[in-house]
Amino acid sequence: MYDTSFIDELASAAPTPGGGGASAYAGALAAALASMVGNLTVGKKTYADVEDEVRASLARLDALRARLVALVDEDARAFEPLAAAYRLPKATPEEQAAKNAALQQALVGASDVPLAIMRAVADVVDEADYLAHHGSKMARSDAGVAAAFARAASDGASLNIFINAASMDDAAQAARYRGEAESLAARTRERCDELFDFVKTSVS
Repeated sequence: MYDTSFIDELASAAPTPGGGGASAYAGALAAALASMVGNLTVGKKTYADVEDEVRASLARLDALRARLVALVDEDARAFEPLAAAYRLPKATPEEQAAKNAALQQALVGASDVPLAIMRAVADVVDEADYLAHHGSKMARSDAGVAAAFARAASDGASLNIFINAASMDDAAQAARYRGEAESLAARTRERCDELFDFVKTSVS
């Protein structure tokens, strides 16, 4: 029986975990699937010439998986100041100013975490791509599933950035967040699609 506590919390009316945490979790699953390919490769005579490279990839994937799991909680913590800012009173001009200042500060933290998710996911794709091409062919389809999860994780995290940037008063700051999110999402999407197509073609 698998632990479904995260999924149950996600399905609840609680504000966290939400889309950001789910995106980080999907990224962690992508890293785990890529690791599966690597672990089914090491120790096999057929792949002895890439043994060291695969082990190095596995070490990087272990670190990325741990980072993405940590980002699930980081995303929830980053949302707390944002939620608190939205609850602040705004009956007077002074309260309105205080509320907006708190909101603007919270929006930055709430955008930094999904950016970190996207960056980590992009690194996961690097490893999944290498293992799809050089790892066990018997597990190649799992690298394709990793690509699908990574694509969803990156696109999902980007939405949190876009919604937060839309509320930023600093137009230049908002543009920087949107620009990096759009660039990361586009690049990851392209690489994931290429990897998925490679796997689909090779296993068909």
